[in-house]
Amino acid sequence: MKRILPIGILLMLSYSLPAFGTSSPRPAGMTVETCTVDGLERTYRLYLPEGVPDDAPLVFVLHGYGGNFNLDRYGMNEAADRHGFAVCYPQGVKDGRGKTCWNVGYPFQADMTVDDVSFLCELAGLLQDKYGLSRKNTFCTGMSNGGEMCYLLAYSRPDVFAAVAPVSGLTLEWMYRDCDTPAPIPLFEIHGTEDRTSAWEGDLENKGGWGAYLPVEIAVGYWVAANRCVREQTDTLALRRHPVVAHRFVGGTGGNEVWLYEVVDGGHSWAEKDMDTSEEIWRFFGRFVK
Repeated sequence: MKRILPIGILLMLSYSLPAFGTSSPRPAGMTVETCTVDGLERTYRLYLPEGVPDDAPLVFVLHGYGGNFNLDRYGMNEAADRHGFAVCYPQGVKDGRGKTCWNVGYPFQADMTVDDVSFLCELAGLLQDKYGLSRKNTFCTGMSNGGEMCYLLAYSRPDVFAAVAPVSGLTLEWMYRDCDTPAPIPLFEIHGTEDRTSAWEGDLENKGGWGAYLPVEIAVGYWVAANRCVREQTDTLALRRHPVVAHRFVGGTGGNEVWLYEVVDGGHSWAEKDMDTSEEIWRFFGRFVK
């Protein structure tokens, strides 16, 4: 596989935590926890439903640029209660602008040394060990900058994450040109056609300042091909606010699928007014629980 991050961004992190041995008791509900990675204290919120079973799936939920880990309002905890999985909301660190973020190789992140790919993978291992969660069934979703992080994880660590679901996310051109995924991974993108922050039609001239990035259909098409999907199934979700055209590419390697929910006239959001986004995301992830 080609390099995962541009030169100047990739930094191998040391991970310093006490040995846990057997899994710890699971405190039901929400807790705020910390870990130290390469000398940086990182914070995350963890939600465990009452009675969550051993070897339960784990879902990461990543905030957008300048955001934080207080994402309860989007319904993932309720989905976890219904379906029996754990939810982790990590907090990104601040960049040179003073904005919390995930380091995905935006031009203005060139001086960042934080390797968030390594951080999220290490955190997954920590939670799997500490709370007896599934190593095979760990997933990641995220919105905007968190969506870009989902794409980067798909390109680089399908050995850790079983599927990803970017929302209003984009594929930076450098990822598309410089990364080759080592294995196919199911991917589900939810994106508004009138998103002016992460434009549906892409921004190959970097007019928005995020770096050049691909049109959504080309970005998703890469994963349709990588997963060797052979059929497209299309339908429209029941209307709430905007029509949502569901493109489901199926028949991929090992039963893998790639979904694209096209929110017609939708903007830059979790699309929570157009659908039960968290339930739809788990509907996708749940298809790949082993």
